Amino acid sequence: MTPASSAPRLLIRRLHQIMAGTGDAEDRLNQLVRLIAGNMVSEVCSVYFLRGGEMLELFATEGLKESAIHATRLQVGEGLVGHVAATGIPLNLANAQNHPKFVYRPETGEEIYHSFLGVPILRASNVAGVLVIQNKTLRQYSEEEVEVLQTVAMVLAELVAGGELFDPLEQPEGTLERAATPSFEGVVFSEGLAEGRAVLHEPKVEVTHHLSSDPARELKRLDEALENLVGQIDEMMLAEDFRHHGEHQEILDVYKMFARDKGWKTKISEVIETGLTAEAAVERIQTDNRSRMQQTDDPYLRERLSDLDDLSNRLIRHLVGKTGTAAADNLPDNVILVAQNMGPAELLDYDRDKLQAVILQQGAPTAHVAIVARALGIPMVGQVEGALRHVEEGEQVIVDGVDGIIYFSPLPEILQSYQENIRSRAELLASYEALRDKRAVTQDGVEIDLFINAGLTIDMDGLEHTGAKGVGLFRTEFQFMIGATMPKVDSQAEFYKSILDTAGDKPVVFRTLDIGGDKPVPFLKRDEEANPALGWRAMRISLDRPALLRYQLRALFLAAEGREISIMFPMIADVHEFRSARSILDKELAWLDRFGKVKPKKVRVGTMLEVPSLVWQLDNLLPLVDFVSIGSNDLMQFFFACDRENPKLAERYDPLSPAALGMMKFIIDKCNEYDVPVTLCGELGGKPLAALGLLGVGLRRLSIAPASVGPVKMMIRSLNLGQLQDYMQGLLSRSDHSVRNSILTFAKDHGIQIR
Repeated sequence: MTPASSAPRLLIRRLHQIMAGTGDAEDRLNQLVRLIAGNMVSEVCSVYFLRGGEMLELFATEGLKESAIHATRLQVGEGLVGHVAATGIPLNLANAQNHPKFVYRPETGEEIYHSFLGVPILRASNVAGVLVIQNKTLRQYSEEEVEVLQTVAMVLAELVAGGELFDPLEQPEGTLERAATPSFEGVVFSEGLAEGRAVLHEPKVEVTHHLSSDPARELKRLDEALENLVGQIDEMMLAEDFRHHGEHQEILDVYKMFARDKGWKTKISEVIETGLTAEAAVERIQTDNRSRMQQTDDPYLRERLSDLDDLSNRLIRHLVGKTGTAAADNLPDNVILVAQNMGPAELLDYDRDKLQAVILQQGAPTAHVAIVARALGIPMVGQVEGALRHVEEGEQVIVDGVDGIIYFSPLPEILQSYQENIRSRAELLASYEALRDKRAVTQDGVEIDLFINAGLTIDMDGLEHTGAKGVGLFRTEFQFMIGATMPKVDSQAEFYKSILDTAGDKPVVFRTLDIGGDKPVPFLKRDEEANPALGWRAMRISLDRPALLRYQLRALFLAAEGREISIMFPMIADVHEFRSARSILDKELAWLDRFGKVKPKKVRVGTMLEVPSLVWQLDNLLPLVDFVSIGSNDLMQFFFACDRENPKLAERYDPLSPAALGMMKFIIDKCNEYDVPVTLCGELGGKPLAALGLLGVGLRRLSIAPASVGPVKMMIRSLNLGQLQDYMQGLLSRSDHSVRNSILTFAKDHGIQIR
């Protein structure tokens, strides 16, 4: 045992002796706060417990007025104590009274104390209370003191678990009553509506044994559990579902790397040395990682910490002998899965016929699990704060994956309304399915080519389900974003070959790396940029780091040996950039010849058109390319100088304006003049009304999300294109902000299916 760990261990041992001693629970709690205050050299130590799910009550204090005990109550989020309870993150302040959350309660007498350190008391990963120490001096508590207090807070959680102080389920006077139909707002990660029964992804595994007098035994248990965890990951990697899915293999490689990480193990071991059990130590370090995850804005770091959080949960289950998630249970037929967070591999463990929707308390729309959910068509709403604290296993739940609202135990009228909407949506989806083998031909006989966008192996299922003509955009960056190092050429080639094999005789257009901006990769150092969307990204990176592009092109050519392949370059702003990229491509074709490799049967080379400057270079560009793909997401963003993620600007500019549609028509007409196929592959084309406007200005090829093929095809088959084009000519000359309503009126008047 190291000297640094001996003092906290002695404190924890003494705490344990008091908890196991005689006297009622409140007497022991009073002894505990006096002991903590003395050991932490603090003038105040207070314990607040959460009662009724909403109200924090002062249960014991050393230093504040005794009359405040059981009289001082704070709602979650109120004051500094309430802030710690709401966030689940320690708060360390040298001058607490300057903090905007500071609330003065005269009955406590705490106005003379300046420094404040509060840590959450966690039980089964949920906040059960707050432990606070305070001093009169302006004192910044050390990291070691924060860690010690967090460990002490875990021990105090046992008082709540035992039910000696109060019934954890009671509702004391003055707390908020639960609403008849509590609703929670979140962020839509994957669209859809669902109703079903709540299933907790991780059946609550509560760490009940926190203290140990035998660190050597606990360290041995940790070693064994880590080995079992690595073995479980190895089994998952060998499973048939993952064997041919390159991106899933990469994700599990990251998991395995974390499980073998010496730094992670060392941190857990150090906490074990203070006197905690192995599972309690993992939970302590997991709490630290969750705090870091909530405090960082870096999407890559958040994703890595999320992966580590998932691994911590798995490790705790190994240590307590409960290794399975709910996926292994006998599930109901209508599962609404609820989780703190989860990895994509875990999502794929569930029976897809039973899984109706997913609710995540954390997560991000760009997380791997959200990408997989969208590919599977599973509604998912994330960042639903408080979901796990309020939901009960088996409770009826509605997931509104359109507006991002969750309802627990909904009132009958709310339930009936949503059930009707879900039923109507299911009937609509069935009607789309019926169109799978039908051509996208207008009423006056014009065929529109519909392709799908993809980026994962699992997305390729959309070819069969939709009857699309091929993949108009395959995003290749995902494989690069999930690994710690750049994927090797052989690994890339194997992945691309699997995509081509799945597509069969249908074409696939591969877009080369579109990284940077909001898509960082771990192996490429990048500087802070004031405006990443306009910064060093996509082709700009590839031309500055040509080895990235050369190896990717080599992998694509090796994957396509003897077959046709289409490749396009992203974020081209200047014809010179296209020429430079094409030169690198030609060098890789020459490399195949030099080393006697089988070349693709044919290579088609195109470009994304997503930077307005390229619109005015089409006469120079079009003779050089085999095809053009309009990236409407970025093109509209740059055209209007408007951040598409900024909610304040969401309704400000409309791509269905005369100016935007006029630019689209100019591009389409130029491509037709040079006989160069042009496809639109942004989100705009997946919305039936917007697609209608694009068809009206001459577009004949769309590449859209698989889920959008049905509604767009239905719209096309109900349309007389000649009538639409005649009508659109008059709209483009207007000075209106938008012609959206005019197009919608035309659709209604002519019986065009817009859903």
